[in-house]
Amino acid sequence: MPPSSKPELPVVLVKWYDYAKWVLERVESFPKSQRFVLGQRLANQVMDVLEILVEAAYSREKHGLLATANRQMEVVRWTVRMCKDRNLLSTSQFEHSAKSLNECGRMVGGWWKQTKPAP
Repeated sequence: MPPSSKPELPVVLVKWYDYAKWVLERVESFPKSQRFVLGQRLANQVMDVLEILVEAAYSREKHGLLATANRQMEVVRWTVRMCKDRNLLSTSQFEHSAKSLNECGRMVGGWWKQTKPAP
């Protein structure tokens, strides 16, 4: 069988996909009054990061995309914190989210450093 011409997907893309899926499942359980305020906002933010990571995986110009993904992940962190403070996420859900965000953030940071343009 010939080798696949399909590029290997970055691990962070797969991990972020799983995280986004997890977040979307949590948002579905938010009370209706918050599902359309914080829930929709959080869902859009994680999907935006997913889109940026997909673009970076297939783009030659990764550096700027990864910087944007990193900034957007920070916005997700703050939105998740707001959800926890509003009792929309349990402490264990918040801990799971923080662990996933930190892991993905480190991976994006490492990928970003690898793509840094030569001086």
